[in-house]
Amino acid sequence: MTSRLPLLPLRDIIVFPHMVVPLFVGRDKSLSALEEAMAGDKQLLLSAQRRAKTDDPDQEDIFSIGTIGHIIQLLRFPKGPVKVLVEGRSRGRIRNFIQADPFFICDVDDVEELDDDSVDVATLMRSVQDVFEDYVKLNARIPPEMLVSVRTIDEPSRLADTIVAHVALKLKDKQQLLETASPAARLQQLSELMQGDIEIRQVEKKLRTRVKKQMEKQQKEYYLNEQMQAIQKELGDRDEFKNELGELEQKIKTKKMSKEAKERCQKELKKLKQMSPMSAEATVVRNYLDWVLALPWEDKTEDRHDILEAEAILEREHYGLKKVKERILEYLAVQALVPRQRGPILCLVGPPGVGKTSLARSIAHATGRKFVRQSLGGVRDEAEIRGHRRTYIGALPGKLIQSLKKVGSQNPVFLLDEIDKMSMDFRGDPASALLEVLDPEQNQTFNDHYLDLDYDLSDTMFITTANQQHAIPLPLQDRLEIIELPGYTEWEKVAIAKQYLIGKQAENNGVKDIDVTWTDEALVQIIHRYTKESGVRNLEREIATVCRKIAKEWLSGGKLADAKFVVSAERLPEWLGIEKYRESRREKDDEIGLANGLAVTMFGGELLTSEVTIVPGKGKLTLTGKLGDVMQESAQAAMSYLRSRAGTFGLSNDFHNKIDIHVHFPEGAIPKDGPSAGITMATAMASALLRIPVRQTVAMTGEVTLRGRVLPIGGLKEKILAAHRAGVTTVLIPDDNRKDLKDIPDMVLAEVAVIPVKTMDEVLRHALAHPDPAEFLREPSSVVDWRIVETMPPADPRDAH
Repeated sequence: MTSRLPLLPLRDIIVFPHMVVPLFVGRDKSLSALEEAMAGDKQLLLSAQRRAKTDDPDQEDIFSIGTIGHIIQLLRFPKGPVKVLVEGRSRGRIRNFIQADPFFICDVDDVEELDDDSVDVATLMRSVQDVFEDYVKLNARIPPEMLVSVRTIDEPSRLADTIVAHVALKLKDKQQLLETASPAARLQQLSELMQGDIEIRQVEKKLRTRVKKQMEKQQKEYYLNEQMQAIQKELGDRDEFKNELGELEQKIKTKKMSKEAKERCQKELKKLKQMSPMSAEATVVRNYLDWVLALPWEDKTEDRHDILEAEAILEREHYGLKKVKERILEYLAVQALVPRQRGPILCLVGPPGVGKTSLARSIAHATGRKFVRQSLGGVRDEAEIRGHRRTYIGALPGKLIQSLKKVGSQNPVFLLDEIDKMSMDFRGDPASALLEVLDPEQNQTFNDHYLDLDYDLSDTMFITTANQQHAIPLPLQDRLEIIELPGYTEWEKVAIAKQYLIGKQAENNGVKDIDVTWTDEALVQIIHRYTKESGVRNLEREIATVCRKIAKEWLSGGKLADAKFVVSAERLPEWLGIEKYRESRREKDDEIGLANGLAVTMFGGELLTSEVTIVPGKGKLTLTGKLGDVMQESAQAAMSYLRSRAGTFGLSNDFHNKIDIHVHFPEGAIPKDGPSAGITMATAMASALLRIPVRQTVAMTGEVTLRGRVLPIGGLKEKILAAHRAGVTTVLIPDDNRKDLKDIPDMVLAEVAVIPVKTMDEVLRHALAHPDPAEFLREPSSVVDWRIVETMPPADPRDAH
């Protein structure tokens, strides 16, 4: 019988008659064939492809014999393939193809099955059922209930088709069974195929069993071997101990060390040989020998004697800092002439962020030595420096010896960071322990409590850092070569930002390849309005913030290759927000009782304004603005000076008994101290008493004595720079500070007139806006009667002149 049916090509599966199987259909041709079958009597031909990888098979790619199937159910998913449940009915042979597009339609002839001898077939059926039973026992995937179902089948053709659906066979073997018309021949082939698979599975089962037994045996042997090794270790521990002693003895012979250290090691080794290897004392001795043998007794690195190369390294890695660089180059020059030169012990003192720690790294780089750093901040135990004695459990050498062992060199650059942050308690004073370490006359025989041996530290270049020199104990200061690192000036910060910080942060924040231009005005505004520091740490943070903002804008703008960004003063509020600090500026108009002083803080120089008000009273002097003891005493000295010169100023001798004087320094929450504001307070008091305004273009600094002498002060560079930033054109300094003017940049001296003064008379002539400064204070002036001032209404200081 011939039928015209749509063809559904199958991949990697053969559908036999009496077999119900779900299929997932996704190809367009196959979907069209299903649609055609569903539109008719739901009959279609299921035939396998010769090659499963072929996505668009043609007539030659499809086996000619397949199974005529019936669609039981078809499920459509919103997205993805169609699931169809089909049942095989009978075998079919393709006579010819009617069409290939949009799907296959072919004429199909039914394949008639041959009749065989019933006795032989019945015997063959029982044989196949027995073989299948053996097969099921070896295959856990087939449920045992399948055996009952197979036993009830009495048709040879259906029996063969039912069993083959559950046997794992190759595609070509299944296709050959499908094409076999004789049920007897089909059963015979199926029996042979199952027996071959059974033999393979039996071999695999034997192998699995053998491997399992072997693994169990190996695990047992491993466990026994571990026990044997543990027993042998207990029995043969002395042999291992002897080998270890031999290694230690060989190391002691070959290690270069001092004579004292070698004799001590040999003595300890002799003691160790007489001990039990499991005793606690043996462990202590072994640890001691390990520490002594691990130290770099004579292991040194060769110094770089090329002065020009060392100078180039220092200049490349740090801006400015001439004094430190000159000292290092001097040491290298002397080292080249005198090989046995003791290492210098430098102390870099300066505010945070000026590059003390990084400069020590650059010194190591320039000298060609290894670098090791030890922070002393918060150290309060002497044992941190000298170590613990071996009598204590868990004793170790001090941090110095540990660091030298770690760096593996006897002559590194050793940085003792934050030496001013040490403290002391009942456990000892670490600062006192450092006296031996940092004394060039003593550190060649440094004795650590743990080692109890003299260790030579004279070749080590010690560099210490501190923020405040007065916090370092005086005996320790005496052993240090102190080099002060003042805060950076505005120009130095701009240069550092251009040469180092901008490039570093541009690379760190991914804007290195973006066209970004930084203006000097923007950098100056960041320095004054967004940071307040002596160093450049916060400046670097603000530059990093701008780089991150630029990176965000560049990504948001589409990553344009030609994008350009200009960091200007106008755009800073957009990127950095509102200004964080107010820049000190002088007053525009000359005023009575208002004088400009200069001070140095941890952030650099500042303009310090002194205000004086006089009110009727009984001679009380009030000082406000959170002033320290020294500053209060300076105010009293200034007042005594003015009282002693009352006649010269034209004041009555008892003027102070009729008035109260109030001296105030703004920004009262900030502590202020020091003697350098003495002439500032004296000038403001004199202005208020004489009713003569103070020139606001003048700033001053200096200590005043009772006789009116002006004594020298410190921090002149920072003070003059602060005056220049505030718009001051004249600065009065003590005459003894002339020598410090060489540190002031020429560009500042070109815009600020610096006038050295010796006495308060000179200060008042330059500071007060007197009509005739040359004649001022040369002759007694007319007496000012403060009894009249008592009845006068308060005058506006701006109308005084």
